[in-house]
Amino acid sequence: MRFAIPLVTLCTLLLAPVRADEVDAQNSVTTAQNTTSSDAQAESAPSSSSPPNIVFFFADDQTTTTLGCYGNDVIRTPNIDALAANGVRFRNAFVSQSICWVSRTTILSGLTGRTYGTPSNPELARPEAVAELYSDILREHGYRTGYFGKWHAKMPTGFQQRDHFDEFEAIGRNPYYKKQPDGTLRHETDLVVDRGIEFLREQPKDKPFALNMWFNACHAEDGDRRPGIGHYPWPESTNGMYEDVEIAQPPLNAATVFDALPDFLKTTINRERFFWRWNTDEKYQTNMRSYYRMVTGIDNAIGRFLTELRKQGLADNTIIVYSADNGYYMANRGLAGKWSHYEESLRVPLIIMDPRADAAKRGATTDAIGLNLDLPATFLDWAGAEIPERYQGHSLAPIVAGDQPQDWRTESFHEHFAVRNRIPAFEGIRNDQFKYVVYFDNDNYEFLHDLKNDPDELVNLAGDPQYADTLAEMRDRLAKRVKELGGPLDQLSTPFSKSTVPHPVAAAKVGANVDQDGFVSVFDGKTLRRWSGDTKYWSVQDGALTGVTDGTLKMNHFITWEDSTIQNFDLRVKVKVSAGGNSGIQYRGLSRPDLGLDVVTGYQCDVVADNANYNGMLYEEKGRRILSHTGEKVIVDPEGRSWVVGDTFGAGQAEPADLQRFDTDQWHDYRVLVRGNHYQHWVDGHLTTDLIDLDPQGRSLEGVLAVQVHVGPAMKIQYKDFKIKHLPDDLPLRTAEDSPIPDAAHLVRPQGKLPANWTPPTYGASKN
Repeated sequence: MRFAIPLVTLCTLLLAPVRADEVDAQNSVTTAQNTTSSDAQAESAPSSSSPPNIVFFFADDQTTTTLGCYGNDVIRTPNIDALAANGVRFRNAFVSQSICWVSRTTILSGLTGRTYGTPSNPELARPEAVAELYSDILREHGYRTGYFGKWHAKMPTGFQQRDHFDEFEAIGRNPYYKKQPDGTLRHETDLVVDRGIEFLREQPKDKPFALNMWFNACHAEDGDRRPGIGHYPWPESTNGMYEDVEIAQPPLNAATVFDALPDFLKTTINRERFFWRWNTDEKYQTNMRSYYRMVTGIDNAIGRFLTELRKQGLADNTIIVYSADNGYYMANRGLAGKWSHYEESLRVPLIIMDPRADAAKRGATTDAIGLNLDLPATFLDWAGAEIPERYQGHSLAPIVAGDQPQDWRTESFHEHFAVRNRIPAFEGIRNDQFKYVVYFDNDNYEFLHDLKNDPDELVNLAGDPQYADTLAEMRDRLAKRVKELGGPLDQLSTPFSKSTVPHPVAAAKVGANVDQDGFVSVFDGKTLRRWSGDTKYWSVQDGALTGVTDGTLKMNHFITWEDSTIQNFDLRVKVKVSAGGNSGIQYRGLSRPDLGLDVVTGYQCDVVADNANYNGMLYEEKGRRILSHTGEKVIVDPEGRSWVVGDTFGAGQAEPADLQRFDTDQWHDYRVLVRGNHYQHWVDGHLTTDLIDLDPQGRSLEGVLAVQVHVGPAMKIQYKDFKIKHLPDDLPLRTAEDSPIPDAAHLVRPQGKLPANWTPPTYGASKN
């Protein structure tokens, strides 16, 4: 279970200004050849015959469109941009297979997935294929090697990563923030570079090094679908960035683009995860800003490393490589993830800065096809080591030096076979004119794209008679390439499982397990699995989600459901609260990391032990405050003012006797029903809130589900039998025309102390 950052670190982590070293990294143009004139650097300057040091920064889930040097004019990546400005940027860099572990194993082994695996189990590397990694060969040639960060390569039984590097530490996500010995937390991105800096400081002066820093960013926390800090947790160095920026919609955003896909691509994981991340504009903006912060966080960390590289006098002889393990759809084509044949999936950034290069050749771009498969051969070439015959890639060193070989590849091979029972498998080839692929588990469905005339790959020419000869020729070339790499894979052994319908009625139901009545259980009664909160306050007791405070809280603390955001729903839960207790069921809420990683704002069904006027009312945390006291029927006008238009209990009855006698330390039934902008709460079968929100600026139509412990007296709150039914997303909104406010309606009593003679204004008087 992953939890939000504890209270003791919230202030330092989220509210403190960016650290000075991070500011320097973010604002400075740090390039490896932009050296200082320090004595230390001069004394350690390498001779021209010294083998170069090699630093490999490797990001996760990043396509080229999220870097400044590739044309994004919003994102701030000055350090990576500076590497490109003083090195070589590849415009046509691709991965042979666009999924984390295959891409990574390809780099470690120098082999495509089809070759390092077997036809029956291509995802798992054969022992002989990974007995010697490129790092082992570098060590044989005098290099000190280091590896810090994400591993995620599927190696054979008995394989030990540490045996292949001098310094090794796997640093994963889940969670991104790691608790340190002093109790503080640090983001994985910064930890990876911290280890790299330590590696530099311990580096012997007479020995070359090869250092791998493989980030988990910008991979989403797939199990945590809270938009923003939940799904894309960013390093603290980028707190607050991009909040005032409206991120452009993806260029391939038209519904017709998705609708043109074959059915087997419309129903796969790519579409399922689209509903986790991108399916509403608010979710898209929140997650894109968070993703951008993750990218800039990598850039900041790289800046810190390059500063240390110069400080240690190593910059003049250190080659820097930046790339990513696969592309990323970023909502293009109505998809998420990266698992198919389109350019967004296969294309990755590749930047190589060699400080030894001729100054006139720095800042170059190349159209040469570069592959992740080429990187291990390139590293060995720089080190003067012999490239093994088994390697299937080629050294990029001549291209970086400005001397592209005449016989450099003009065509590349691509495939996908990972998670084959849920992701459609394909194989294909690509050149500067055409891309041909066949989805061999889907009745050999073929695509032929003309990349020059149709760079967005919107037209499939496979069925066009005018391209029959091209199709036949590329089929033949693909078959020969498949044979060279190991031959066809075995038949799919298990039935293919669809992940979603293309257009679900309720997005939150995608992937959910519903009972016979359509409800989803949000709490298993045993663990805090699927919930994010601070275990200082939250636990499971007697089969209930339990919050406990000792009366010293300075702010409210929440525990939030991670499975999905919620839109329209019917929620049921049993609640037990101690005397003096105060809690609430937060819904359509917004995570507020600027206030604290476990803080949620938004609508709330109050749970108040000792005041029937508040128990079951509708409150808006950190927003418009009390929208409706218990028993009031309310319409919120377009300006955000709440008007009482009736009561929920019947004429002349302020509140039912049963609710007045609300027993503490006893279980009570709460219900929240939300349809469009119509909100209703019940406590023990009594309708306590009936509200229509006509305020387009103040209301929320989607958000997270949470519960809270409250400032005030010591308390205990418990929730059990917690379930939710997701209703259709497109339920209509009530309007001012169908929900008129009568002139006699009076204003909801505001929160706070009022004059003794205060009388509520009427709606009719407010119009005059």
